[in-house]
Amino acid sequence: MTLLTSTETAGRIEDLYGAPLADLEAHAQDQPPGMLSALLGMHDDLVLAERSIDFHRDHLARLIHPERHIGRHEVSHLLDGARRLAEAVAVRDVQAKSLTAVLQSLTRIPAQAPSPLAPSLPVPAPHCPSQSTAHSR
Repeated sequence: MTLLTSTETAGRIEDLYGAPLADLEAHAQDQPPGMLSALLGMHDDLVLAERSIDFHRDHLARLIHPERHIGRHEVSHLLDGARRLAEAVAVRDVQAKSLTAVLQSLTRIPAQAPSPLAPSLPVPAPHCPSQSTAHSR
């Protein structure tokens, strides 16, 4: 199973519900919790994990910059940064795996066309009193 990024999952959610993500978020706020709010929450968690990865990766890149001296003090920061980056990647992978699995299980149901009406039974003719051929007196 290929894991989707937050951008890809946003596109899948938009395709599934037929509206932009911002509109879906506004709509979900006015609704009781359901599948849409769950998908949006999972998407937000995935975005947060991706941002955390970017932050920790950039922080490590600054710490190991070629012009920077790495001493004893910096080693503990490097190890902590590497641990935090690994945690962020693990969180991202779990979120992406869960969200991908849920999105793959859902499909958009096309709008149903009105069902053709069942053929109606013929309306019976109104009951008319039968006329007798005998003359009345």
